[in-house]
Amino acid sequence: MTSAESAAIDLQDHAALWSAGEIRASDVVSAACDALVAGLDSPALRILAACTRAEANYDVHELLPEALGELGLTFYPIASEAGQAAAARALARRMLAGELTPRAFTSRIHQRYGHELPLTERLAELDDEYDVIEYPDRTVGQVDAEVTAEARRLAAHTQVAPEV
Repeated sequence: MTSAESAAIDLQDHAALWSAGEIRASDVVSAACDALVAGLDSPALRILAACTRAEANYDVHELLPEALGELGLTFYPIASEAGQAAAARALARRMLAGELTPRAFTSRIHQRYGHELPLTERLAELDDEYDVIEYPDRTVGQVDAEVTAEARRLAAHTQVAPEV
């Protein structure tokens, strides 16, 4: 995967996480800067990357959909099921990159989506298992391994095809 492809996936993930309320608008601006450095370019991406932290809270709403569109990426509407799925996949990639522990990953998924999102139902169930781990038939390591397998399954469904 080229650095531009990786930056496109990262920008797409940031957009999904922002739409889901998982990260701040300033984090999206940072991802836009990283995307420019990696070789992605479009007029709206340049404007987005130039936002200050104070401007980000106001301007990301308008600039992000346009920047993603110019790059051939998808903007998921806030609270849409497709956006929730994209955010869950982004969190899975973060867990696999070591930014979240398996327990923190399942906890965030469970808190955000409960048992309502079919794509993440098993992760919500695994979060419940962490709560009763003292029973001798399961260990934390076994649950962590299953969470990691679920995260790999989610992360494997990257739907980003950047136009570089």
